[in-house]
Amino acid sequence: MSDNEKIKKHIIEITTELLNRYNGDTKKLTSRLIAEKADIGLGSINYFFGSKEKLITECIQRIINKMLKGFASDLTDLPKTDGLSDKDRLISWASQTFDFLFENQAIAGISILNDMQNYSAGTNSVYTQKGFVFALKGNKSGETKKLLVFILVSAMQAAFLAKNDAKEIIGYDLYSKPERDRFILNTVTMLLKGADSKENAADEK
Repeated sequence: MSDNEKIKKHIIEITTELLNRYNGDTKKLTSRLIAEKADIGLGSINYFFGSKEKLITECIQRIINKMLKGFASDLTDLPKTDGLSDKDRLISWASQTFDFLFENQAIAGISILNDMQNYSAGTNSVYTQKGFVFALKGNKSGETKKLLVFILVSAMQAAFLAKNDAKEIIGYDLYSKPERDRFILNTVTMLLKGADSKENAADEK
């Protein structure tokens, strides 16, 4: 690892610590504070990352990636049998992810809004979708799996952004853990039924 890579890694680690300390309140994370805690020159942030905002975005992406790997440490090498149905597995992963959003609301809000403004294959949203695909081990087509998890993640994100009025909008108090779990259960159940109907119809043609 080069000296520049070591410095960049150090800045990311310090900024991530500060994000966790201040519960994602980026208003408290000034460039001066980050530079002081990381023991670097103030200009180093712009030099290595382009801006404080880009640095924070990269840190948030790492936090969320770590969260995803927490419930599926190696998504490409999951055991073939874990005793769970596709439905139960997807509900479990989605529930853990949804809980993370509510436990880290400031960080989650930044990540979701940033993804919506710059939606691409490298965003946290798409990474989450790719992770959820591995929960579906059944015989559904790749196209069906991708569409299903895209809709699921999009629904979770929209519900999170509407959390203060979710009870009125969608009928769930998302600040309540049991209500969040019910939202995930019902959403996954509806999506899997729809996916099964789509594939059965395709087989009949």
